Formats: sequence, C-alpha cells, structure tokens
Amino acid sequence: MSAGIPVRADTSVPLVDLVAQQADVNAEVMEGLAEVFSKAAFIGGPAVAQFEAAYAEFLGARHCVGVANGTDALELALRASGVAAGDEVILPANTFIATAEAASRIGAVPVPVDVDPEYLLINPEAVAAAVTPRTRAIVPVHLFGQTAFVERLIPIASACGAVIIEDAAQSQGATRFGRSAGTLGLAAGTSFYPGKNLGAAGDAGAVMTDDAGLAAQVRTLSSHGSLSKYVHDVVGFNSRLDAVQAVVLRAKLVKLQMWNQRRRAAAERYSRMLAEVPGVETPREAPGNVDVWHLYVVRVPDRDAVLAALQAVGIQAGVHYPVPLHLSGAYAVPGVREGSFPVAEHAAGRIISLPLYPHITEAQQERVVGALIEARKWS
Repeated sequence: MSAGIPVRADTSVPLVDLVAQQADVNAEVMEGLAEVFSKAAFIGGPAVAQFEAAYAEFLGARHCVGVANGTDALELALRASGVAAGDEVILPANTFIATAEAASRIGAVPVPVDVDPEYLLINPEAVAAAVTPRTRAIVPVHLFGQTAFVERLIPIASACGAVIIEDAAQSQGATRFGRSAGTLGLAAGTSFYPGKNLGAAGDAGAVMTDDAGLAAQVRTLSSHGSLSKYVHDVVGFNSRLDAVQAVVLRAKLVKLQMWNQRRRAAAERYSRMLAEVPGVETPREAPGNVDVWHLYVVRVPDRDAVLAALQAVGIQAGVHYPVPLHLSGAYAVPGVREGSFPVAEHAAGRIISLPLYPHITEAQQERVVGALIEARKWS
C-alpha cells in the first residue's frame, strides 16, 4: 500500500496539462473568437467550414462533418451507413461506453468481442466468430493512440455485408501503413473532448468519410433532418459543431503534428526508463503503426494498490477502462458473464495510464517512474 512512501510537494504530476496546451494557442484562439463574436456567426459559418476542410486535409479524407460530440459522431456515422434497429454492431469489450451507446441509441445491438493480448485492439478472429446474419457493422476502436488492424477486418465485413465504422476518438494523427486512422473504413467518428490529442474547449466531434452521399446524410441528420430551413426530409436531431469550438480546434490543429511528436518522444522515454523495472509491462507499437500515444498504458499486478500509491504522492495516473462493457450494468446480457472475454477482463485489472501530454518534461517523467518503482515495492 502507499503507507510509508514519503509525500513531497514537488512530486505532483497531472494526468494531462490542458493549461500548458492552451497557452500554446491562446493568441490564435483569442483572435479567432474575436472574429466570430464580431460577426455573431455562432452556428455554422466560416469558422466551422474552415476547420472541417483543414481536418479532412490533415487526415487525407474527402469529407469531414463537424458535430456536437464524439458519441453523436459514431451514431450519425452508423445511421448514415444504414444501420437500423435490430442490427448487430460488433465492437471491442474494452472501450468507453460511448462506442456501445452510439449503437444502442439507434436501437441496434452492440456485440462485444475480445481483444488481442499484446495491443488490446479488437481481435479480428473474435470478430469473425461473432458474425451472424444480423451483423451490419464492425466498429474497431483505435485505442490509446494506436490504429486497429482494419485491413484484417475488411474481408470479414465484405463477406457478411457489414460496414466498418471506425471509432477514432483516441487516434488523431495516427497511421497504419501510411494511412490515417479515421480513413480506413466507410466512415469514422471522432471526439474532440478536451483531453484528446486534438481537444476542444468543451464537447465536439466529427464524422470523416470519402463517401459524398454519406457525408451529406450525416450533415442532414445532424441538423434536424434538414439542409434547408423548415424542410425536413428525414427524422434527425440537433448535433452541430459550433463556431467557438471550431476556432479552438483550428488553432490546435496547426500544432497537432508537433504535439504528437512530443508525445512519441515522451512515450519512448517512459519505455527506456521502465525497460528493466520488474513487474511493469510497457506498451509496444504494432508493426505498420505510427502511434500518437493518446495514453501511455502499462500493466502491473496489484493494480489498485499501485494506483492508490501513485495518487497518494501526487502522480495523477488513471485507468482506461476498469470495467469491460459486458460486465457493466448497462450492457449486462444473459449468458455473457465474467470469463466471457478473458483478455479484456485480465487487462482491465492490470492497466494504469501514466501521465502523458505534449508538455510533460523529462524531470516529471522521472518523478512518475520513481513513484511507480516505489509503489511496486509497497504493493
């Protein structure tokens, strides 16, 4: 336990540092906001269009449609691709609940599957085994800044007539074999929650696709089923990216590649520092991937004791995610119980996300590693 570990004020390290990030772009954000407020162009307008075009170009996608948040982005991508009530949507068991919620809100059925033991990404073999005549979509989650093995999912989807909708909320700027996460399936949804690699000043999200018809459908659905005022062709809802968030995102997008490079450098430092630490399993980059290290996730025995010890000395480590979908109350299903997805379950009890952000210093990382070594001694 943490008792016996000395607490010193200078050991405090945040999980993320949004204040430092904001300072990098404050002048650009203030200038952009002044323009928006001077014209009162709060919904839609030039700021949103400029960000959508810039983000599509950054990824190499033909279309980007800004929406209110990442959950809506996934739902809209699924709906626009034809997923409907009663359809099955295959997704990994170890993801944030929003991935499943996006399917549930349509009336579709989320079908969790296990993940591979090395990278904790959706396991294509598990996906193939879970396919039924009702399978309509496969949702790979690009977890922790990695890109899932989408090329191995494409033949499975083609064989059963399903679409691939990527959950790209943790992978802005990541690539697989040179192609950007978020451009590998029919469409992708991303979140710009403040703590993401590209984060807004509140909730925001986007749908990316190369399909012009799907992009138009997303734009229609996200604006009350209308592209012309008071003309509603389909039942939609209100999920639009507002201009204030677009200004923040556009300013940060200019810095994103540099910030991601800093994350990679910090991840490499952690891996070097922890290479010889017993009982700490460090993450690895899959062949073909260039990860953007949204999170640096290690695995340790006695995770809860180690986490408590770190937090007791001011190291704001976290857990992403402690409860697999099938063990949550919201998605409890008869016949699916503990032991159903052993890889995801085993990892959920061992993973810890260490502080990682573009502005983290080597000295801060040394404090994190020192605290982790001490915590392992006391756990």
